[in-house]
Amino acid sequence: MFELFKKKSPLIKLQEEHKKVLEDAFTLSKSNPSESDKLNARAAAIEKQIAALTVDK
Repeated sequence: MFELFKKKSPLIKLQEEHKKVLEDAFTLSKSNPSESDKLNARAAAIEKQIAALTVDK
């Protein structure tokens, strides 16, 4: 119950955002490939941020 009020770390937030962006890119890949490419680029940028956070630990 107390996890409801627990704040998420920046790393977990980035991982969740990365997962959502990749899912969106996959669904768009069938109907709009150019938009899917943009989302994949955004996911790659998020991966770099995740890597930077994990190296700092």
